[in-house]
Amino acid sequence: MNEEALSTFYQPIVELSTGETMGHEALNRPPASTLFHSADIFYEFAAKTEYTSRLDRYCRKMSLTRYVGSAAVAGFGGSALLFINVSPGVLNDERYKSGETVSLLKHLGLTPSRVVLELTERQAVHDYVGFEKTLAHYRKQGFRIAVDDAGSGYNSLKTLVYLKPEFIKLDKSLIRGINGNIEQQHLLGLIREYALASGTRVIAEGIETEAELKYLQQAAIDYGQGYLVGRPESSPAAGRIPVVV
Repeated sequence: MNEEALSTFYQPIVELSTGETMGHEALNRPPASTLFHSADIFYEFAAKTEYTSRLDRYCRKMSLTRYVGSAAVAGFGGSALLFINVSPGVLNDERYKSGETVSLLKHLGLTPSRVVLELTERQAVHDYVGFEKTLAHYRKQGFRIAVDDAGSGYNSLKTLVYLKPEFIKLDKSLIRGINGNIEQQHLLGLIREYALASGTRVIAEGIETEAELKYLQQAAIDYGQGYLVGRPESSPAAGRIPVVV
């Protein structure tokens, strides 16, 4: 597939207590295909090929370039964050650590402090001590780290303890129907307690109903993301918190 065929969308991340948009997650999507029925299937396939590093670097470049190229970005001020998805295996790639991203940011007029590297679970982390040193390299440059899909997949809790992310993004499977599921509520509470103790901010993904939103607000979750508060758009747009009674 031609890389130029990938489309980039930006989904707002909103502070649940104020309704203010704190940033956006960049989502790169392939065109419709009979081979890949969803973006997740496409990226799972790509992760098993020799092109995964090349694709990851291209998506990173497009996410940043198209973000800066949007006139709407100016409306969010100089503190809005951009979350870009990165697989742990690519972060360990020597080509990734060559300063390529920092050079691109400088060219685009962005600082690393406005970019959050969102670690996906497409590839497992096996050497946590070594990977922790890799993340220290990026933090030293000013990047922040987010762990995606917390509460699902493999090694999630171990990942939080060892990698000490600035942001924990809760998987949508934990958020779906949380207002009526006591087990999900207990797990959310444990993660929230850990986040408070470690100085980490929590982002709930996949918010789709007002009942879910109301529960998350009552649970004092920091930020939210999902169709209820803002759909992915080709140009960064502000999210919204509907009035929940």
